[in-house]
Amino acid sequence: MADRPARKKRKAGKAGSADSQKNTVQSLAKGFRVLEAFTAQEPELTMAEVARRADMDNATAFRLLNTLVETGYVHRVPDTKKFRLGLKVLDLGFNAIARSDLRTHARPILRSLVGEINEAASIGVLDGADVIYVERIQAGLARLGVDIRIGNRVPAYSTAIGHAILAGLSQPTQISILQSQPRKQLTATTPTGLDELLARLEQVKQRGYAVSDQETVSGLYVLAAPIFDTDGIPLAGLSIAAPAFQTNLRDFEAAGARAVVQAAQALSRALQSGGGFTHQRSTS
Repeated sequence: MADRPARKKRKAGKAGSADSQKNTVQSLAKGFRVLEAFTAQEPELTMAEVARRADMDNATAFRLLNTLVETGYVHRVPDTKKFRLGLKVLDLGFNAIARSDLRTHARPILRSLVGEINEAASIGVLDGADVIYVERIQAGLARLGVDIRIGNRVPAYSTAIGHAILAGLSQPTQISILQSQPRKQLTATTPTGLDELLARLEQVKQRGYAVSDQETVSGLYVLAAPIFDTDGIPLAGLSIAAPAFQTNLRDFEAAGARAVVQAAQALSRALQSGGGFTHQRSTS
């Protein structure tokens, strides 16, 4: 008799789980797992690789891939057994970005930052362990082979925008994000050590902006400052970039740090007065 409440709780838990399943479409969830199997590092996968990454059997992966091919979200790679994401997937992300208050407020501010020295200005948000560019004004940098566009992802540990955002988070969150993916040496100056990165983030927090000395792209200096919500949580980062052959790091920082911090503060105020920010940052 004494264990009846426990049995009732177990039954209630199962009932809750069953109710949750009744209210969701499992096949749709599996379809999204298939889409999420593709990455920038491995954009082309076989059916078996998709099945393994999406944690499903080959037959299910086969049916879902065929459905996604028919709807245009996945394409077959010619003369291979591989698949890759179709451009239709980008439409979903760009439609969401286009409605963001952040993007609307950012463009005039970014345009004001691009000039003779600064050849690009960008806004990036944190998604997992990556920074996604959601807005960018670029007047040059083609000679450096830099082709960063809206929707591009870069590892947060290697970028000034990533450092600007991470510096405003708690240290346990910083560690969790930094350890969630391999930290590869992208250039000769890319910081990869955990202790080194944590010390860098503390420095960024103290001075209010981040500096990148060619740490993501060789030949490119970057300054970035965080964009905050009303609670002081970093929502995004704003950056300016200049080619290293056109200036030196000390002069670039001296000339641009105040401007990038003030621009980020202005964008923070604009978003806060407008009721917030529509992008939801994911750290999973």
